[in-house]
Amino acid sequence: MGISHAVSQGRDRTGQAEAFDAIGDRYDEAFPHKDGQLRSGAWLAAELPPGSRVLDIGCGTGLPTARQLADAGHDVVGIDLSGVMIELARKHVPEADFHQLDISELRPGGSGARTVGVPGHYEGVAAFFSLLMLPRAEIPFTLRLIRELLVPGGLLALSMVEADVDDFAIPFLGNTIRVSGYLRDELRRVVREAGFEITEESSYSYAPASTDVPPEEQVFLHCRRLA
Repeated sequence: MGISHAVSQGRDRTGQAEAFDAIGDRYDEAFPHKDGQLRSGAWLAAELPPGSRVLDIGCGTGLPTARQLADAGHDVVGIDLSGVMIELARKHVPEADFHQLDISELRPGGSGARTVGVPGHYEGVAAFFSLLMLPRAEIPFTLRLIRELLVPGGLLALSMVEADVDDFAIPFLGNTIRVSGYLRDELRRVVREAGFEITEESSYSYAPASTDVPPEEQVFLHCRRLA
């Protein structure tokens, strides 16, 4: 089964974009201290060659990652399911290029590929907490799609919440979203099997400011595309 077929077959985002449209800038209020994401974004910004093309998958409001990457002089493209998030990102990082897209639309030949790039187009990709919005069946294929978008040796900054769940509905800032996750050993396996070397791993116990969102263990992986 090809990557594009597998991703499109599993696609069902019912309610996901609408939830984040409703949340809007309350997301940054609920998650005010993004130490792990800031550190991982700084790593990506510093390790890439000057003026690199970088794709921010699930860019949200553009803060902090797209802002960090743009401030470092990189050419940033961001995508997100939520139109409200995209509008906020355009205000926060006007020099970047943002598109309302599902990641499955980036598959070779898809409409998103024509909009934001073709295989081998990016030196770096940031995917902070975006893959957890997918059913588990889609995550390995999506990681391979990300690998295709990167140049050989390109860098991926990835984060997930450590949890043994698959397409599980949770309350989130007054809305309901569906999330997936892995325990750490399984996450490493899935990332490596998608064609990445993991060069660094870190984790943070995180308690959001909102009592509507439970504490979580965040895992950050710094990865390099294998040739």
